[in-house]
Amino acid sequence: MTLKLAYYADDFTGSTDALEFLTRAGARTVLFVKPPSEETLGKYGELDAIGVAGLTRSMTPDRMEERLLEDFSSLNELGPRHVHYKVCSTFDSSPEIGSIGRAIEVGRRFFKNQLTPVVVGTPALGRYVAFGNLFARMGIGSQGKFFRLDRHPSARRHPVTPMREADLVRHLQRQTRKSIGLIDFKELESDNPRAVYEQRIAEGYEAVVLDTLSVGHLDVIGDLLDQLAEAQSVFSVGSSGVEVALGSVWKRSGALREKEAFEALEPVSNLLVVSGSCSPVTDSQIEHATRNGFAEVALDTSLLTSENGRQQELSRVVEKSCSHLEAGRPAIVHTARGAEDPRITRTQKAFSGGRIGRQELKERSGEWFGSALGEVAKECIQRTGIKRLLVAGGDSSSFAARAMGIEAVEMLAPLCPGAPVCRAFAPGSPVDGIELNFKGGQVGDETYFSQVANGKI
Repeated sequence: MTLKLAYYADDFTGSTDALEFLTRAGARTVLFVKPPSEETLGKYGELDAIGVAGLTRSMTPDRMEERLLEDFSSLNELGPRHVHYKVCSTFDSSPEIGSIGRAIEVGRRFFKNQLTPVVVGTPALGRYVAFGNLFARMGIGSQGKFFRLDRHPSARRHPVTPMREADLVRHLQRQTRKSIGLIDFKELESDNPRAVYEQRIAEGYEAVVLDTLSVGHLDVIGDLLDQLAEAQSVFSVGSSGVEVALGSVWKRSGALREKEAFEALEPVSNLLVVSGSCSPVTDSQIEHATRNGFAEVALDTSLLTSENGRQQELSRVVEKSCSHLEAGRPAIVHTARGAEDPRITRTQKAFSGGRIGRQELKERSGEWFGSALGEVAKECIQRTGIKRLLVAGGDSSSFAARAMGIEAVEMLAPLCPGAPVCRAFAPGSPVDGIELNFKGGQVGDETYFSQVANGKI
């Protein structure tokens, strides 16, 4: 089996939009929690592509490097045509946490294309790059306004990696000593984009941001990437725009046939939502849901500082959540209601009192909160037998998945762009076989939770 693509996502919610675009293009794709062995791959039959939902979005550069050295080595051994380091379409990163620059440095040790393409724009998700500047819609799958990223109401206030710079070349250059260039949309529209790419190599650049203002630009980018893969495995970095671009190439060449029919999703009455998101988009969704029949269970994250306090708080949250679910009422367990939630300051004080500094809290909050939410979800599923789970929040999602014992997921059906409903493979866990929806902080309009419960947008 020769894989067309292996992608490595920096978190779980970001990995499912790439899964969706590949599946829609006709590529049978399974998303794993860690790089699969040949034996594990064999359990899933013939595959066109695989994904790995990593943890690097919440790591320091040194921890990232340690993790990526091992995981990129494993992917390299599988010999895929393309290897993609998949990041959020709002490019969440900084020199201190989730450094995309460090990921480029590590990837270039294994994959030898001279110039690393950086593809971020994804029109289907409301993400556009013009002259290197990223613009994003407020709320994927909504009709929200567009903002330059440094003025985006949510991205610029991210609690861990606030985006202060919309110019991706400048933003990325702060994270690496590699030289970062740009291919703008006028150059993509030229008669020979490959010649422009080669020119950037001659100019000494080691990575290059590519503008994207239209699906046509992604078609050009896909052709360029697949041409490069004729000689060797190609390493690229960026959003699920990479999967859109390559899927288009493979459909046009006849290598894939677009998948149009998906399993129908039945409505459920007792959906469980676990949210580690501080996004105002998610906050508006919680607000709408609680006005429309959902129960709200606030997890006090300040109590997670001690093992005794943690266990008592998780037990309380599980009991309260299960009482709602057993009564047929959907429930939302959340760690914050927006960036101004007083629990955030209270938790910072609680952790600092335990000799954990502000920086370490930034680094580890995704792990602590995500693991707690995953444990709550697993216990609630065990006790109530619910059939559908929604996990909201990027930084915490991968840890939640691991706490639930998930090995892999495969797309069942589309729902909102970039956030499909999936089937979980979790051997030995009550989560095995459940329907899962992973939602990033920017995904959906205010009615999103009800739409997931109803099984349709």
